[in-house]
Amino acid sequence: MSTLVPDSSSHDLPLAPRPLAQAASPSASVAASAPSAPSAAALEAALADLAGRVRGEVLLPGTPGYGQAATPWNVAVPSAPVAVVVAAATADVVSAVRFADSHDLALEVRATGHGALAHDRRSLLVHTGRLQELVINPVTRRARVGAGVRWQQVLDAAAAHGFGALAGSAPHVGVVGYLTGGGLSPVARTYGFGSDLVTAFEVVTGDGELRRATATENTSLFWALRGGKGALGIVTAVEFELLDVAEIYGGCLYFDGADAERVISAWRVWSASLPEQATTSLAVLRLPAMPAVPPPLAGRCTVAVRFAWVGDPADGERVAGPINTLASPILGGLGVLPFNALGMIHADPVDPMPVHERSVLLRELPQDAVDTLLALAGPQADCPQVIVELRLLGGALARAPREPSAICHRDAAYAALTIGIAAPPVVAATTGHAAAVMAALDPWSGGISTPNLGASTDPAIVALKYDAATLARLATLTASYDPNARMVAADPVRAAAGLVQS
Repeated sequence: MSTLVPDSSSHDLPLAPRPLAQAASPSASVAASAPSAPSAAALEAALADLAGRVRGEVLLPGTPGYGQAATPWNVAVPSAPVAVVVAAATADVVSAVRFADSHDLALEVRATGHGALAHDRRSLLVHTGRLQELVINPVTRRARVGAGVRWQQVLDAAAAHGFGALAGSAPHVGVVGYLTGGGLSPVARTYGFGSDLVTAFEVVTGDGELRRATATENTSLFWALRGGKGALGIVTAVEFELLDVAEIYGGCLYFDGADAERVISAWRVWSASLPEQATTSLAVLRLPAMPAVPPPLAGRCTVAVRFAWVGDPADGERVAGPINTLASPILGGLGVLPFNALGMIHADPVDPMPVHERSVLLRELPQDAVDTLLALAGPQADCPQVIVELRLLGGALARAPREPSAICHRDAAYAALTIGIAAPPVVAATTGHAAAVMAALDPWSGGISTPNLGASTDPAIVALKYDAATLARLATLTASYDPNARMVAADPVRAAAGLVQS
């Protein structure tokens, strides 16, 4: 069992421009310091030895369980690692990371695979789904969870003690991936980013060491893990504050697409005046006819207005009143919800599917921006997207966190997101249209975005998820904690930093 390693050196020392640019190319940095790739026979023998040393499993291509473990939730992302290490304990993760470094393999990590990224490196996949530790401390109002835990499990466990947890719109996603990317909850304007409530991580960094990162221990790592996604290593456990709230007022109202112009324009004005007890989003939907889709929404254009209020339900009902009177809803309603039913507000899909996402943050949302969006995604548009969404930001999201983090662009007013099917025969139309929407919104966004929305390997897109100083510091830290460039998730960060630097 590996012991926790303190951060005894400075990991914020600036790298010279040339080494940082080289770090953007994994093959360049690995070739300088790593052993040559073993033969297939030697690797197979080494993997068999690894299987005898871990508590979990080592799954090879063609063996039972490999396909399921290797395939991410977003099935549009290809995944063919040389093996999958299904970790049953933190020590398994340490062994897997050190194995990858010894055998010239890149490292992927997955629990659910919602934010999976495509790559072309020879890799070992570490699956953390079995790390199911879940402890609620009702005295300190904190939770400790393993990397395989999903948000609905936390919501239900916290509810048993009368607490809530700052989960996202889709509680079936993993806790760790959500928190390392910031985390936008349906109650985010009241409580801030999910990562703002994190108090500790335990992580196996790319150099194979198990570290604990808090506001007072391994502080640079703690900063980077809140916003840097999986670029620094493989998180095995996370601790965070819970919310002293048992219920909220909210839900979703669905309107016919014919009312889109009236609803979206009114939502723009209404949302701009909301107090931070309120969080809201709006989505233009084109949901296919399938069993999971309610018949009133299937095969047509509709508009969903989501709303959550933390506080007196009577106040929430009053504040939501203007939206109720815009048009006659075809489905849905607002009311008091137990906090662990938070996922009902967005009702995001649960089953794996091939998806393409793009997202930008908007500094403002004038009527011109709404008109632009309606032209591309309104009921009369030839729009291949399943969802085109706007989320109101501001409130607690705009305030600096108690401890600094790598989350940037906190002054953004709205987030815009497109989600479409990334499979033939519509994939080309989906990606092309998404790019057109992002370009059309550029006057109000400048292309900036946030880590969790619109996962991408494009350095130009990744560079705009951070400000220049944050990106440079993240890249420096990845090179320090992962000197042989093993972490696949660090590749886009290093490439983006190299692009900005050049």
